[in-house]
Amino acid sequence: MTTRFGYACLNMTLGALKPRITCNRGMIRRTFDAKGIPYASELALQNVTDLISHIQWNHEHGIEVFRITSCLFPWASEYNLQDLPDYEQIVENLQQAGKLAKQYGQRLSTHPGQYNVLTSPREEVVKNCITDLEIHGELFDLMGMPRSPGAKINIHIGGAYGDRPAAMKRWKKNYTRLSDSVKSRLTVENDDRKSLYSSKTLYDHIYKATGVPIVFDSHHFACGPQDSTYQEAFEMAVDSWPRGIRPQCHHSNSRKKYEDPTVKDNAHSDWYYEPFIDHGHSVDVVLECKKKEVALFKYLEDFGAQKERKAA
Repeated sequence: MTTRFGYACLNMTLGALKPRITCNRGMIRRTFDAKGIPYASELALQNVTDLISHIQWNHEHGIEVFRITSCLFPWASEYNLQDLPDYEQIVENLQQAGKLAKQYGQRLSTHPGQYNVLTSPREEVVKNCITDLEIHGELFDLMGMPRSPGAKINIHIGGAYGDRPAAMKRWKKNYTRLSDSVKSRLTVENDDRKSLYSSKTLYDHIYKATGVPIVFDSHHFACGPQDSTYQEAFEMAVDSWPRGIRPQCHHSNSRKKYEDPTVKDNAHSDWYYEPFIDHGHSVDVVLECKKKEVALFKYLEDFGAQKERKAA
């Protein structure tokens, strides 16, 4: 087995077609207030219909790792999915998408936004986070995805709020409030800010306490807290995954280093300039550079046949 590579959320090739094929149709709050749930349902149906096209396109182009956008359902926290007028057709399309993914051996995942912070001291923030995570769990249930990290729902654990031990204690407490649909799929990711959470911290305090696997992000390691070497951080993340499920990782390069020195350290580049180092493990890697599947193909052209290098 070898490391597999995929991309995240948007397909630039399909998005350039007329009419465009995309899964992230949305609307601003003012439009939602004016047009309401019927329009949200219309957009959601178009999005999940185009999700089928994305999975089919990925298969035709040899892509087996794909992160689904979290924007399938516009303003999803404002209603129950069952209240959508097109719910039955939406469910039918989601089931078809899930069956295709299984048929093609295509691994699907999600990455809810960074506002999902179970470490927050504010109950309102935690409730909103739980609502959003449960929507993602419901999505994968409707698609027939396994309740395991093989169909991961990946998040950052959240802020430190001046006291990392207390914040992690809140995270573990709030984790118990999640349904099995979410807990069984949940993963956590090392951070891109030095004041937050490294792979080692997540391994010692989150994984050991809850069994939640760690997604290793190479770019975040480069610009985040470094209390271990690259290989040590990577190996800890790999070790946290259940046996029989390929660990999943994220990879991108520094836009500041390679493309634009004026941006923040944690900005993702458009293209790839360094390969992902897997240290001999077979993992699945979501490539996060901004040029999406176009950058993926360029990456495979430049680095696909390259042997493992030692981490810098």
